[in-house]
Amino acid sequence: MSKPWVLVLLGPVLLWAGWPVHPAPATVLLLVGLVPLLRLEQVLRAQGARAARFWRWTYLYLLIWNVLTTYWVSYSTLGGGIAANVLNAALQSLPLLAFWHTKRVAGSKIGYLSFVVYWLAFEQLHLTWDLSWPWLTLGNAFAMVPSWVQWYEYTGQLGGSLWMLLVNLACFWAAFGKHQALVATEFDPMVVRGPRLAFNRWLVPVVAAVVPVLVSFGINAQWEEKGPAAEVVVVQPNIDPFQEKFEGGPKYIPAEQQLSRMIQLTESALTPNTKLVLWPETALADETHWENNLENAADIRRVRGLVASHPGMRLITGFTSVGSYPNKEAASGTARFRDDLGYYDVFNAALHVSGPVSPLQVYHKSKLVPGVEKVPGWLNSALGTIDLGGVVGSYGSQDYRSVFRPAAPATDSTLRVAPVICYESIYSDYVSEYVRNGATLIGIITNDGWWSDSPGYKQHLTYGRLRAIETRRDIARSANTGISGFINQRGDIVQQTGWWVPAVSRYTVHLNDELTFYTRHGELLGHAVQVLAVLLLGFALVRRFTARPVEKPVAVLR
Repeated sequence: MSKPWVLVLLGPVLLWAGWPVHPAPATVLLLVGLVPLLRLEQVLRAQGARAARFWRWTYLYLLIWNVLTTYWVSYSTLGGGIAANVLNAALQSLPLLAFWHTKRVAGSKIGYLSFVVYWLAFEQLHLTWDLSWPWLTLGNAFAMVPSWVQWYEYTGQLGGSLWMLLVNLACFWAAFGKHQALVATEFDPMVVRGPRLAFNRWLVPVVAAVVPVLVSFGINAQWEEKGPAAEVVVVQPNIDPFQEKFEGGPKYIPAEQQLSRMIQLTESALTPNTKLVLWPETALADETHWENNLENAADIRRVRGLVASHPGMRLITGFTSVGSYPNKEAASGTARFRDDLGYYDVFNAALHVSGPVSPLQVYHKSKLVPGVEKVPGWLNSALGTIDLGGVVGSYGSQDYRSVFRPAAPATDSTLRVAPVICYESIYSDYVSEYVRNGATLIGIITNDGWWSDSPGYKQHLTYGRLRAIETRRDIARSANTGISGFINQRGDIVQQTGWWVPAVSRYTVHLNDELTFYTRHGELLGHAVQVLAVLLLGFALVRRFTARPVEKPVAVLR
């Protein structure tokens, strides 16, 4: 297997076939999906290729994988879909270029270590910066098999990335390690000196693949739902976001009729024991909700009436809100300006109504979709404001992960909800912040109708299973046109609605208040590899200018 074009086609197909939402047994393909990439580097180096040629081939590899797995982004906006795939593949190629140069000047031992470190450091960066698009974080790939990764409660999603990288590296060494003699020095520990039995060669990758799964099975078998019970209802109104939901759509449903549909669905499922109702993202969208005057909005008054008619029940809904600023100095970096309005921010937000007269609580979505909900300031400066299918400019956000609590003097304060809005649910440490702030239940509100009937909304649902394991919190999920339902603390989907149907679902969740190791300590692995990546880059740069490369291509693999 030494033809670059074969490797560039094989690797992405293996990654795509193992990625959610293909059948769970196919997940095993992920443990060898990067072997063709490592083999490609080996072949090109033996052929005497320069870094530019390596980048072209690896970029093509990554682009094919991105397109196969996330092509559905273009269903929402063609420009955004193309940009997401093309740009993300280019960004993913950067740690591979660093690996290529580090291996060249530092040898195979440090080189292959750098492959793991640079990739993990990139994933950590991709979780935090302005162009964040971590949909293809390797650790997310195990969402179809939560019983394999119960140890995410200690490591988070990057622990899964580390496991996948190490197993792929071990499989590569077992399959192609003997060829390293063509490109390595006599001191390289990766060189196979003499024959080895196939059993010995494959023992390490098999152990590396199997042991974490066995540990996970043990955790999974012993885990029991923790915390007091609470009955929750999630509503799926099924309003087409392209044609029905927003004013100007060809089949626009007036906002008051949309609200009536949600109220009717809600009341059809309520019981005297219902403690919480969840409505989806932007459920209240077509009225200007000024945050200094929310109580006078007609739709919010109707929601107040619904809650008042069912004592003991609380309701969380998505809505669009507007916050104003007295002057330019007080305005945020995302604020807009109009002569008649002054400085203001538009928010994709969640609203918590906990009683007929209790103060309204608001949370502003803060992990915003790049290009659609957020345009980095430096990109605006360079290119001007762009429109990739959402608002022109950026939504506002907030720094603190708010937790919705019952209003005083409520006697039962165990139901404390994390209002996670759509895209935010694919971020491990971000979701953990809500739990560190006291959340006992994760409430995901989303739309998911933008991607039509594609793998997109299904992947989004399954990624939530990993957040449940990391935090050991039940998840209640309300989607406008995707899949609504419930996930337990082991990551099992215990109840779900169909796709593209109006539906309502009721389930009794458990309200755990214990903190997992990962929730308590945060992204230790991600920060550690970023420090190590800087040290490796520094070491490689010193070697580059003070010593001759330790590798010289001396033969061409055939």
